[in-house]
Amino acid sequence: MNRPLIVVLQVAVLLGGLLAWHLAVTTGIIGSPKQLQFFFSTPQQVLLRTWTDLAGSRLWGHIGVTLTETLLSFLIGSLGGIGMGFWFARKPTMAAVFDIYIKALNALPRVVLAPIFALWFGLGIWSKVALGFTLVFFIVFFNVYQGVREVSPVILANARMLGLGERQLVRHVYWPAALSWMFSSLHTSVGFALVGAVVGEYLGASAGLGYKIHEAEGVFDVTGVFSGMLILMMVVIAIDFLVGLAERRLLHWRPKVATE
Repeated sequence: MNRPLIVVLQVAVLLGGLLAWHLAVTTGIIGSPKQLQFFFSTPQQVLLRTWTDLAGSRLWGHIGVTLTETLLSFLIGSLGGIGMGFWFARKPTMAAVFDIYIKALNALPRVVLAPIFALWFGLGIWSKVALGFTLVFFIVFFNVYQGVREVSPVILANARMLGLGERQLVRHVYWPAALSWMFSSLHTSVGFALVGAVVGEYLGASAGLGYKIHEAEGVFDVTGVFSGMLILMMVVIAIDFLVGLAERRLLHWRPKVATE
């Protein structure tokens, strides 16, 4: 299926969802329109609020704060996960010793850690970055770790027979094998990095999109809440698009998947 057709179908799904939302809250089919609009707003109001906020200058400062926290969480967590994943995959004894501790740390609810990070790092960006890091790190770590371990022993044996040293194995065998796993985790962790930033702002902050959404909830401004959520989704899509560009650049050698 070609790309233009996919884009057309994606736009059709979006328009269909907006139309269903509009009809549900304005026609009275499933209840009183006034009550439904109080709880769910309308697509027109949400889009108008979003356009008005983005056209002004006040919201961009909040977007910048959340985007900074998200990118720092994503970059630090990804680099840490990639490095540790490679290291543990290449050191089986080390992995066996620390396996139980890594699983225990990964099982901790991140919301419980948010107040602790606020106590340690204050209410600035670093408490949000720390929370986002805990979400991103483990996703990337486990995928890279598994990707390196999945390298075929036959390929490794053949590479060693051809005289490849340890560094050459990492560059020409382990790294390409782990890239697909790594980028799969990066696409997932983009959203989690934003979740960490927003949850941290929601629990305690003076700026950011999470702070704005929490502020709108406090005055029962449902339109403001949905508008904030829409902007968050736009941020995630933009970052994921950049990750996709990097993926296509680094994995240009990978054969394309056959499509019907």
